[in-house]
Amino acid sequence: MATAPKATTPGPCDFPSTIVRATIVQASTVYNDTPKTIEKAGEFIAQAAADGAQLVVFPEAYIGGYPRGYRFGIGVGVHNEAGRDCFRKYHASAIVVPGPEVDKLAEMARKNKVYLVMGAMEKDGYTLYCTALFFSSEGRFLGKHRKVMPTSLERCIWGYGDGSTIPVYDTPLGKLGAAICWENRMPLYRTSLYGQGIELYCAPTADGSKEWQSSMMHIAIEGGCFVMSACQFCVRKDFPDHADYLFTDWYPEQHEEAVVSQGGSVIISPLGKILAGPNFESEGLITADLDLGDIARAKLYFDVVGHYSRPDIFNLRVNDNQNKPVTFVSKSVKAEDDSEPQNK
Repeated sequence: MATAPKATTPGPCDFPSTIVRATIVQASTVYNDTPKTIEKAGEFIAQAAADGAQLVVFPEAYIGGYPRGYRFGIGVGVHNEAGRDCFRKYHASAIVVPGPEVDKLAEMARKNKVYLVMGAMEKDGYTLYCTALFFSSEGRFLGKHRKVMPTSLERCIWGYGDGSTIPVYDTPLGKLGAAICWENRMPLYRTSLYGQGIELYCAPTADGSKEWQSSMMHIAIEGGCFVMSACQFCVRKDFPDHADYLFTDWYPEQHEEAVVSQGGSVIISPLGKILAGPNFESEGLITADLDLGDIARAKLYFDVVGHYSRPDIFNLRVNDNQNKPVTFVSKSVKAEDDSEPQNK
């Protein structure tokens, strides 16, 4: 006679993992038209949310635009009026943070119940910063990260972020932060994120190269985190017509449909598995379900700022103070200073 199977109790390794659905939006800016760019973003966010996304990530400089091919009339010792006017238009497309555009994005996050990471050009007075904006699913603006090191000619048109905007946010989905484009090549910057326990590592970028994929794979394994690299997909006709632009097409056909930013957005697990992408073909959504249990599985063998670190030999110091070019001392401090006897 067959006997009934014995009842079993869950073993110590049977704890369920948390699953987070993440979506990358791979799309082009609507250049010189920030309201339409935000409207386009809203359509993609709604589409991602309808598919169950809990986290939505946009590319570098999506709002305001990555100025690929722009030269702004710049040359050593050259002052070019056409370049100055080009910068005027580019500055006009950037947004103030916080400001009305930030409020609109926060409302999109709330309406669609998603955490949102948005690449944007931020203007602070007349200086521009390449920035990642963070929003909660309740519609709260969490804060921002300003790119600390613009690359190449970017340094002529963008300011430098300081250590006060290198956040990692502890959210219900996981610890969320970002490194923008070639910041991802900066080992010490990455380590500052690892030191804050980053789990959902967003990498908004303008680098659509095949080599970039290797960097993203390495970071996922090194950091024991999920990496979401978001890059725009753009063709020539997406950009304003300007004789001074210098494009390096990915393909030899130089016409309005020629690809000038080929995307390559990708999602990679802490175990080095490609979960979605890379997409080098078109605009669209790249979505994956992230098993957060993979973080612990990966860190069994390698925890870069934990059991695999040697702080007795190597130690990173991060200056997270805000650095301002001008600081005004308050009247009360001035009065206190004035009350002290002066050396004759």
